[in-house]
Amino acid sequence: MKRSDLITVKMPLLTQNKRIERVNSVAEFFSKYPHLKESAKQFLSSSPESVDPKQLLYVQQREFASTTPADNSVSILGSDDATTCHLVMLRHTGSGATCLAHCDGSSTWTEVPLIVNAVTSKSNPVKEGRLELHLVGGFDDDRKTSHSLSLSILAAFQKQKEDIHLETCCITDMNDVITEGIHRPVVYGIGVNVKTGHVFPALFEYRGPAEELRSARTFSGGQMVEVYDSSRELVKIGPCRWTPNNDMGFWLSQDDETILQFLSTSPYAEPPHFVQHIKSTIRFLLDHPSADGLFPGGQPQLYRRSEEGHWKRV
Repeated sequence: MKRSDLITVKMPLLTQNKRIERVNSVAEFFSKYPHLKESAKQFLSSSPESVDPKQLLYVQQREFASTTPADNSVSILGSDDATTCHLVMLRHTGSGATCLAHCDGSSTWTEVPLIVNAVTSKSNPVKEGRLELHLVGGFDDDRKTSHSLSLSILAAFQKQKEDIHLETCCITDMNDVITEGIHRPVVYGIGVNVKTGHVFPALFEYRGPAEELRSARTFSGGQMVEVYDSSRELVKIGPCRWTPNNDMGFWLSQDDETILQFLSTSPYAEPPHFVQHIKSTIRFLLDHPSADGLFPGGQPQLYRRSEEGHWKRV
């Protein structure tokens, strides 16, 4: 084999040190790898833990954040409100470098390499340890959005050049429950302890800092972005751009049902605060028709952990 061939060889996604084969459906995946089905059941049986905002770095949709156990400002990376979205956690067992991403299928093939790089770049030159992957999210939705996202995330990880070991796979069929005849996710949110690597179902009261600004960025079509500079322990938002759109005000006069039907990929499975969240995001965009004023001199908004434990703007 020539050296140039070695450079292009792709390493597999593994489970129990065996290569995971390509599958055509999530059901086929779990029938081939029943031990992952069992570990998913175990994960689902844990009660969700409430996360203290003073330890937390919250990751919104189309965001990722990574750090190491040496971080003095962040102990938990967390994200929730995932219906058809998938929460992707990758960790290097040697360095402890950890990344959490909230993927919605907007650009899976470009997002997965960002996640891998976020961890490997913080793990060099550690020789010992391996990359471990945890996937949670999706459910058996009518439009099969979760199914296609599950398969594309698995396929994208299979294309990476590093060996990656799939440890938790609580996705789509396995994360589905039927209540009153309606399919919903069992787990909407997860946290990961960056000191220990422990992954758990989680609940969050706090989704900041700059919650509305970050939501507005995603709502107006922003792509996956890293929101944390772990070397300086700063949350870093923007700068970002959007086009003024006064027609959005139309949604503020609509009833909850209409908003759910038109602005959600899974109208019957959304958490109770979904409509309120959409309305406050739209109000924010109407109040700030251009994002320029939010980023003086074209500089990002930076937030540091205060002594009281809150994120304060620098």
